[in-house]
Amino acid sequence: MFAAPLVQQLTGGRLHLSHGPIDVVLKAWGAPGELRAAYDAAAARFASILPELCDELPQLRTPISKTPKVDGAVARRMVVACRPFADVFITPMAAVAGAVADDLMAHMLEAAHLSRAFVNDGGDIAVHVAPGESLEIGIAGAFSSDELPLLNGQLRLESHMGVGGIATSGAKGRSFSLGIADSVTVLAPCAAVADAAATLVANGVDVAVPSIERRRARDLDPDSDLGDLLVTTHVGPLSAAEIARALNAGLLCARRFVEAGHIAGAALMLRGETRTVGAVSTARPSLQIANT
Repeated sequence: MFAAPLVQQLTGGRLHLSHGPIDVVLKAWGAPGELRAAYDAAAARFASILPELCDELPQLRTPISKTPKVDGAVARRMVVACRPFADVFITPMAAVAGAVADDLMAHMLEAAHLSRAFVNDGGDIAVHVAPGESLEIGIAGAFSSDELPLLNGQLRLESHMGVGGIATSGAKGRSFSLGIADSVTVLAPCAAVADAAATLVANGVDVAVPSIERRRARDLDPDSDLGDLLVTTHVGPLSAAEIARALNAGLLCARRFVEAGHIAGAALMLRGETRTVGAVSTARPSLQIANT
């Protein structure tokens, strides 16, 4: 079905892993021998991930409320990550990228002692920060055009924060969204939970106005797990009040997830405006508007 996995070294000590729709860039810090062991473990595990997921796609596209039955390690991570959100429509596919990142990180840490590491699967990132270490992650959520986001913030992660994953979702991302957020970035104990929660918070950033265009997900992709749900295809002009209403609606969702202990924090962005909740500390004031 797919060509053989691609494994290649990049500049800056990074490793690139690519197989079909999965595209990962990872990096670790540690002694040279530990790094070799970690990278070898990630590359060895990576080859089997996509075939395992393809074997269980029907179950992974099943709403979590119907208790999908899966066997693969990544698939199980996806189901576990989505289970806390079973009161709304969500399928395990909402956590696929984060679960892949978590699984690769787990194999790296089993094979080697690392001071810091990240596994970035298309913007959904598993992170590891050993005691006494820190890791800075940039947030790109401000769109100067319809295509490319700008780096507009930075997160400094330390081990005591308990953050093992960061994920971003929104109407301008690579997946369908029910909302209109430019981006929603979530911090959580693992990347799979961050991935699922970011999807739902981004869905919540919404407002009912005529300038928003939507289509059924299945009309855009017959294989979409969203079926007949209406997904956002275009966001036209919005007033300041409409932007505020949309962001505040998403903020309520994010705040519930923080209070329930599912996530550590979130940053929600739309048309140059931002809302944050929980443990989101940033290097730029633009991400501290309406901090709660």
